[in-house]
Amino acid sequence: MKKKPEEDKELKITFQSTKEYRCPVCDSEFRKEELRSGGGRLIAGKLTEELHRLYEPSAKYGEIYPLVYVSIVCPQCWFSSMEADFSQLPRENKDKLMEDTEKRMKNTKLVFPNVDFSENRTLMEGAASQYLTLHCYDYYNKPSSPTIKQGLASIRCAWLIDELHRKYPEQHYDWLALLFRKKAHYLYNEALSREQSGREKLSGLNVFGPDTDKNYSYEGMLYMCAYLKYKYGPANDATERKTSLEDARRTISKLFGMGKASKDKPGAFLEHARALYDTINKEISE
Repeated sequence: MKKKPEEDKELKITFQSTKEYRCPVCDSEFRKEELRSGGGRLIAGKLTEELHRLYEPSAKYGEIYPLVYVSIVCPQCWFSSMEADFSQLPRENKDKLMEDTEKRMKNTKLVFPNVDFSENRTLMEGAASQYLTLHCYDYYNKPSSPTIKQGLASIRCAWLIDELHRKYPEQHYDWLALLFRKKAHYLYNEALSREQSGREKLSGLNVFGPDTDKNYSYEGMLYMCAYLKYKYGPANDATERKTSLEDARRTISKLFGMGKASKDKPGAFLEHARALYDTINKEISE
């Protein structure tokens, strides 16, 4: 029996926005694919140690990954950024990004083959969009807080690559996800260092994420800095490892002086923070 048009509409998980975007690099006009809300499309699962929200597959809609649709990507030149920054590219860097187009697209295709941003996004385009965002923030100035935004893009890219590895385990995506986590470790802690020294403020980032379901604010960033340093910091030299862990412990301890559970610090987040603090303490003592 043929489905009615309204039934087909109900099963769709995305739609084309009515807003027209103009690429600040190549001047192309396009619309962004947006994720539909409601209707049981997203079934929230557990919160991971990386503050990543997992979602259960829906019997009606299947698997949905909200992060696939977060970054804006020009379908012509593949310039990409967070939505708030898309039209804020410094004018002096427009020509540089235009000259970089062929290289940007070639490098992306080497990692994520057969991507096409003129069609509805798949998991592959989602991961590629975060990879492109990580690259394109090299062309933003300090007031935009590009370093922490690159950290966000890097860890989000790792999460989407995790899903690619789950679907295609023979393609060694787990190794690629590890590389992006190590990149996120560097970028998160570099952003914190720059903020503390006054070299680059974090005020250009309104929502710290790191995922799209909740904003864990500045405290969430401190947690991620400590977590990533514990997981991906120095490991071979005992002295360097201890120094790194003590620094991570100081960072995570700040969370416990910032009040009780709240909207930005729900109980699940504080439980992860406490568990991380205890784990780091244990390794230092050993």
